[in-house]
Amino acid sequence: MGSKEGKELPVIVRVLDATASEAARTSAVCAKLSHACTDPILYTESSSCLQDLADKTTDILIIDLETIGGDEALEAYAVRCPKAVIIAVSAKGSVSRAVSAMRAGAHDFLTKPFSLDALASKISFQLKQRRPVQPAAPAAPQNVQPVVSVPELSAPPLRAAHIRTESSGTNRLVGSSAQMRDIHDQIGRMAPSQAPVFITGESGTGKELCAAAVHELSERRSNRFVTLNCAAIPRDLIESEIFGYVRGAFTGAADNRTGAAEQADGGTLFLDEIGEMDLLLQSKLLRFLQTGTFQRLGDTHTRKVDARIICATNRNPVQEISAGRFREDLYYRLHVLPIHMPPLRERRDDILPLAETFLERYSAEERRGFRGFDADAEARIISYPWPGNVRQLENTIRQIVVMNDGAAVTYDMLPLIIRDQSSRPGTLIDLSRERSRVAPPSRPFGTIEPLWAQERRIIEDALDAFDGNIAMAAAALEISPSTIYRKRQSWTARSM
Repeated sequence: MGSKEGKELPVIVRVLDATASEAARTSAVCAKLSHACTDPILYTESSSCLQDLADKTTDILIIDLETIGGDEALEAYAVRCPKAVIIAVSAKGSVSRAVSAMRAGAHDFLTKPFSLDALASKISFQLKQRRPVQPAAPAAPQNVQPVVSVPELSAPPLRAAHIRTESSGTNRLVGSSAQMRDIHDQIGRMAPSQAPVFITGESGTGKELCAAAVHELSERRSNRFVTLNCAAIPRDLIESEIFGYVRGAFTGAADNRTGAAEQADGGTLFLDEIGEMDLLLQSKLLRFLQTGTFQRLGDTHTRKVDARIICATNRNPVQEISAGRFREDLYYRLHVLPIHMPPLRERRDDILPLAETFLERYSAEERRGFRGFDADAEARIISYPWPGNVRQLENTIRQIVVMNDGAAVTYDMLPLIIRDQSSRPGTLIDLSRERSRVAPPSRPFGTIEPLWAQERRIIEDALDAFDGNIAMAAAALEISPSTIYRKRQSWTARSM
């Protein structure tokens, strides 16, 4: 569900059950939801429901598995409403059936007869996970649409792809986590200023997209956004790339050349990986920042330009200053409006929306039929640490799309390095610290808790922490949702 003019639209609920009285009873859940609902649409046969799902908007679909012929038929419904919350219900409830239904596209499962309160609780939880957060509108001129990307409330559940349009501003900075909302707000505040922006963050976190968003929301957006990667240009050429040169300035300089600073006149000059810049050139850049003037290499004529400077680095600038690799006076000149792009592992709420965005983009580009992720793939994508950040995630999804096809990305389609849960960074053990630990006191054998009981306690604690949401608990524990179902089944067998 989206919003129009800042107002939340009512959710659209569809119920499919061959028994009309059951469908009517189930639809009464709308009265128990905190969200406004349209009149629920009821179906007693599958064909009309499938047609409406393909042609019309759906926010919530409650579907009886017996009516559609079993859980294996659910995928046909899930792919037609990728943005809907799907609750599967069945009179033949079992752990294995719940697992199958969730793998086919359901987000939760209930066994008939169920209470309307239980159904309302599950729907409300799923909707809450997709609630949009309205970011502060950037201070921009009235003729500019302040574009800030936030997922719609009905934007997909755990297994469906976000449908987004590529546009300017912060739209390309996907994410609704607290960290990303703060970054959207900072960009909106910084964009109208003329002061330099200093972006820090690990490689692959989206520093260039952040810089582009500042430019596109500024009054300079109609002029050029010029990017120069200081790490990709040899040191003996970078001065001429920034400031340009005149004919005969050096061997091979056959014509005059305009540098990046001059090209960005009236616009924005983005210096990526500025920490790689040579110290001598840093002093020339400092003079340019102070006066706005420079000379082309080999020229005696002083030129003046009006370019806003945005720079970025994946290094710690304070450490670089201490090591003598970065000028302190240049740092203070540039470090006026700082933004830090957090690593992906620190904003896990954004991992799935990003993955779904990339899946949609590359499925269209490669003409594949992917519409989302199955539960096991989704859980692993969320739990993986992504040391290469958003860039690694994007390249991984592109690889999956190119090498596979289907309605949903499965766990087996993930690259081995992602599937291998033993390949986690930062797992080195400090042996000296381990040796210094005091040995725990010995206990009688009978006081040791069996392994299965420890597993049960840990899993149930995780489920309590996530209000019973199995997919999120599985992601936190770095196991698949089906593992939790199997464990629960074994615990039931032990108690019988």
